[in-house]
Amino acid sequence: MSAHPTPDGGYILEELSVGMSAELQAPITHERIMAFAEASGDFNPLHVDEDFANASAYRGRVAHGLLSASFVSAVVGTMLPGPGAIYLGQTLSFHKPVRIGDIVTARVTVQSIDPSARVVLKTECLVDGEPVLDGEATIRVPRRRRRA
Repeated sequence: MSAHPTPDGGYILEELSVGMSAELQAPITHERIMAFAEASGDFNPLHVDEDFANASAYRGRVAHGLLSASFVSAVVGTMLPGPGAIYLGQTLSFHKPVRIGDIVTARVTVQSIDPSARVVLKTECLVDGEPVLDGEATIRVPRRRRRA
């Protein structure tokens, strides 16, 4: 079950159902890594220095783990549940490094819906179908659509 297209203003609580999912794909580029480093202040040389990273156990640069996680946030904030959703919590487990040239698929799936307007989402990022991170997000969703 796909969550496309997202209604204007995002999904409200009564429009959600367990199993709904949405995803986006994001290519990993040098420019994207550097923009994330600038935004976050994380200039770990594993992410930004080819010579340092080549001499490491990773044998090359790896993207920030939270860069991939930020794509999950993009799905939550723009697609499912979409505009109006507020993060209450997020767990993350990282499984594999992400590298320049990879295309990350960020996917969220509705796991449970609480009448208090809390929704639990399965969150995951994959590269070539293999999980690079997963977790669970707790989101507050609006109960009614805002008037235009």
